[in-house]
Amino acid sequence: MDLGLDGKRVLVTGGAGGIGAAISRGFAAEGAEVVVHFHSSDTEAGVLAAELGGVAIGADLTDETDVGRLFASAIDALGGVDVCVANAGWYPRDDVPVWELGLDRWREVVDRNLTTAFLTARSFLSHAAQTGRGVLVFTGSTAGLFGEAGHADYAAAKAAIGSGFLLSLKNEAARIGDDVRVNVVAPGWTVTPRRAAEGLDPDHVARATSTMARKQLATPEEVAHQVLVLASDTVSSHQTGQVVVVAGGMEGRVTP
Repeated sequence: MDLGLDGKRVLVTGGAGGIGAAISRGFAAEGAEVVVHFHSSDTEAGVLAAELGGVAIGADLTDETDVGRLFASAIDALGGVDVCVANAGWYPRDDVPVWELGLDRWREVVDRNLTTAFLTARSFLSHAAQTGRGVLVFTGSTAGLFGEAGHADYAAAKAAIGSGFLLSLKNEAARIGDDVRVNVVAPGWTVTPRRAAEGLDPDHVARATSTMARKQLATPEEVAHQVLVLASDTVSSHQTGQVVVVAGGMEGRVTP
């Protein structure tokens, strides 16, 4: 099926990472023009943008001035932005229970996940308010649906994106018009190239998949496919305020 993405102008934040790169490639394969945003992965973003015939633009998404510059540069490069995929985020590796969780880490995790989502959404919807159309897709997480022991900060930030923030934005987007939609794709455990290179612990995989109907981890491409579907006005024109979970039928997380 033709998703109708040919010629669409797309900005993917965190576009050079594992899931982000799959999303960027997916849009380019559909004929879209892609801006690959990066924060620190400048080399990877440059190589990917060259591969896709797109543009790489760096920005700190926790800085509102930098976010404004990112969108101004993307609009200048493409002539406008039709689709924004707010994919950038940060998952801290250390498992820390909340009674040991420092305020500095809490603030950093919330800032690099929820604040970045807010600033990205604000800039994109400001542009959509001028053009009268646009699609915003967030990358959430099953941590925001089921929680994640040792990562309450990350789970809280992702939960906010997939609940109150999303539901408020879809109603505010409707004030602009019927051609502005906002949705979330929430991946579960996903094997990115970096994670695969580091090696997968069979016990960890078994634990992660224990509540999944499909006993396997997702690929970045499987996540990207759902982003493309939600970005499409051809097949998802009536979809807004929705959370699409890509987690093999996960029903929850195993707890001690």
